[in-house]
Amino acid sequence: MDILIIGGNRYFGKRLTTRLLNAGHTVTLLNRGSSATPEGASRLVADRNDEAALEIALGVRNFDVVVDQVCYTPRQAAVARRVFGRRTRRYVMTSTVEVYADEDSAAPVREEAVDPRTVAVDLDLPWDEPEFLDAHYGEGKRQAEAVFAADPPFPYTAVRVAHVLGGADDFTGRVEHYAERVRAGVPIAVPAVNHPATYVYVEEIAEFLAWTVESDFTGPVNAHSHGTLTTAEICAEIERRVGGRTEFQVVDAGEVSPFSFARSYGMDNARATALGFSFRHSRDWLGQALSETLEAR
Repeated sequence: MDILIIGGNRYFGKRLTTRLLNAGHTVTLLNRGSSATPEGASRLVADRNDEAALEIALGVRNFDVVVDQVCYTPRQAAVARRVFGRRTRRYVMTSTVEVYADEDSAAPVREEAVDPRTVAVDLDLPWDEPEFLDAHYGEGKRQAEAVFAADPPFPYTAVRVAHVLGGADDFTGRVEHYAERVRAGVPIAVPAVNHPATYVYVEEIAEFLAWTVESDFTGPVNAHSHGTLTTAEICAEIERRVGGRTEFQVVDAGEVSPFSFARSYGMDNARATALGFSFRHSRDWLGQALSETLEAR
């Protein structure tokens, strides 16, 4: 297949590119050209927010599948919908667990909890302002899904990705946040009721996305490993690797540590499993994932 990846130049996007190339597909990355292109892939340079520049960069190219790794707002989705509506046979958007930010269910959340066909879209919100976008990350993804889902011009799926762990190139700093505090015995801020969450290993989400590219299902799909992890379980594994001690401090208000959640943050992966993907259990890869990130530091 001829596949275009929008973004794809870091973290699990790089791993996705490698998997697709190894499977014999033709892969093109479209980005602003700030990073090297993996060997075997080609690149188109354009700002995805500039519709005219995007059209020029694409020329007469058409694709079997477009994988959109960096669609954060409904405006970006609207541009992509117009540009790729006649250029691809399938569209895969990388979405997020954060689309469920308004849900607080004791049971793992299924895809139908957020039906993008019912989500209101407001293109006039200040999506270009970094502070606004950062504060409305989940809403931006929800509305982006909604733009694609409304009478889609192509078969479309949104992969709702859980929190990702692992890799020497984890750029989030979340694991190191805990490691620094565990090493020094500094208290780690958690809410009074600290809920577990679902996670996915960086290699597994790349594998899932590659599998999705080669599939033909449509609609939202949750992507995460089996089981949940607690802050305590993550910190215990970090403590085994860096020494020190884990100490939690309950806070009533203010910012808590990155993998601490005052509401339920678990997804249900039954749909993906029924479609044929085999996830690992999070506890089977947790130690390896944390070691990869910590050893790189």
